[in-house]
Amino acid sequence: MLGRLYTTQDCSAARTLESVGERWSLLILRDAIFRHYVRFSDFQRSLGVATNILAKRLDSLVADGIFKVKNEGGHPEYHLTEKGRDLKLIVIALTEWGDRWIAPGPVDFKHEGFDEPVKLALYSGAERVETDEVRAVRKPTAA
Repeated sequence: MLGRLYTTQDCSAARTLESVGERWSLLILRDAIFRHYVRFSDFQRSLGVATNILAKRLDSLVADGIFKVKNEGGHPEYHLTEKGRDLKLIVIALTEWGDRWIAPGPVDFKHEGFDEPVKLALYSGAERVETDEVRAVRKPTAA
């Protein structure tokens, strides 16, 4: 079984998994990003996860700078930071993949202003690029 840290991997994807790779973490993020949940009780009710597991995941996401905690009326609220909000694309990508390869889910992503569907796409400059045209190239600054 893999541990939480991937110290032997020189890879940004592996380092990202150290923060958000645990399955409850992504579902917490989904609820924060799209349902705007901020309270422990909202996450717990939505996910049905044990409270001790939820507390550990939220603490980890706070420690990694993905959430910040604000105390409102004596109750902690978990607000996404910019770092956390940037994970929206990851959740959309996983959802699109699941819709295509597992089973269609109950939501579509739509543009707020135009109510039009949105899909993730890759671009090089202004030109759309297909995924099979993309390759990983080591950065000149990499060791």
